[in-house]
Amino acid sequence: MYSNPNYQKMLKQVQKMQADMAKIQEDLANEVVEASAGGGMVTVQVSGALEIKGVKIDPAAVDPNDVEMLEDMVLAAANEALRSAQELANRRLGGLTAGLNIPGLPF
Repeated sequence: MYSNPNYQKMLKQVQKMQADMAKIQEDLANEVVEASAGGGMVTVQVSGALEIKGVKIDPAAVDPNDVEMLEDMVLAAANEALRSAQELANRRLGGLTAGLNIPGLPF
């Protein structure tokens, strides 16, 4: 085991960062962002952990003769909600890793 005080300090900092990151990820799983398409006809909710939590479709959006339009609205709302959730995660986790240049981390 290394007895270098700088190594011990760095190890403690890494352990704290890992604990902080786990807490942020837990918090993100409980946060929900929402996006809609078609003027609010379709709404999708996504957690900060990038899990789709809900889809709401206004009955007026359901046209059996134009299913493609409904599919497009669901796709647009889902993609926008996922983008918003990813931005939320990047903001939260990016603050934790700011200034660190760790290969493989997108922050």
